[in-house]
Amino acid sequence: MQPDEQREAIERTRFFLRNFLKGVIWLAVIVGGYFYLKANYNFTMQGLLGPLYDQPALIFSIFFASETIFGIIPPELFMIWALRNELLSQYILNVIGLAVISYMSGIIGYYIGSHFSTTQLYRTLQKNYLGKFEKHFNRFGGFLVIVAALTPLPFSGICMLMGTVKYPYRRFLLFSLTRFLRFIVYAAIIWEANILQ
Repeated sequence: MQPDEQREAIERTRFFLRNFLKGVIWLAVIVGGYFYLKANYNFTMQGLLGPLYDQPALIFSIFFASETIFGIIPPELFMIWALRNELLSQYILNVIGLAVISYMSGIIGYYIGSHFSTTQLYRTLQKNYLGKFEKHFNRFGGFLVIVAALTPLPFSGICMLMGTVKYPYRRFLLFSLTRFLRFIVYAAIIWEANILQ
């Protein structure tokens, strides 16, 4: 391996690990906080969501909107909601549904980036939000999609950026599949935390 290639590999690894660590901390805060409040203050997702709690179609719609609009609500909260029946089979189906929605939201983000990048709205988004991720794209290319799929980086926003630069669509779809890995691992952790609680 050439020195430049080695340096680039080290930078990629550091970038991933830095963002992965943020994700682990974020997961610990959300899951730990939820189960702490549940155990000590009788806090429940049902109490928080009220009549929305038993409306899966509405919850999935809210998740779709959130994931399409830069993931404004952490997916971990929706995975906690998915525990509602405490049946493993139902939990798995709910998490698969959430993962598919997240993946599809990324594809929509790519489409928005590739078709609406010349609009004033998109230029405003780019200036105020996406611009800070362009330097990462210039350094890491498609690896940025993998990092965004697995960490708290805004997956939908990164997907928009990929669409804007016309990143190869098939490669984008392939790299985006790592989003499912995040949902599998996080869902398993949340399920186990619920059992231990």
